[in-house]
Amino acid sequence: MSQTENRQVVERLIACLNDNEIHLMDELFHEDAVMDWPQSGEKVVGADNRRAIYGAFPQLPTITKRRIVGAGDLVVLEASLDYGGPVYKTVFIFELRDGKIARETAYWAEPFEAPAWRAAWVERGDAGG
Repeated sequence: MSQTENRQVVERLIACLNDNEIHLMDELFHEDAVMDWPQSGEKVVGADNRRAIYGAFPQLPTITKRRIVGAGDLVVLEASLDYGGPVYKTVFIFELRDGKIARETAYWAEPFEAPAWRAAWVERGDAGG
């Protein structure tokens, strides 16, 4: 698949999660896809486990894309995930195969206030923005 088509898969994933249409994830992920969450040490292996987790989610976040880049079958998404309380800055690394997601690795972090000692050398925007 082309780089543009692979990015469109990730854009569709954002849309289906924001629209709470998680059943559409089946069109975007391979049946044997792995979702790797290194911070918690969890790996979600296979469509049945993915469906069960997303079906049990207490509240899906609203995803706001910051940036999406990619080359070949690799797409990286930087985004904010708003759970109606804490907002996490997130990096997703998607590995695609034949136009579907074969592996997702995700990292989440809460924004923090920048230390004053760096102020003279940095530009300021919203935290992580």
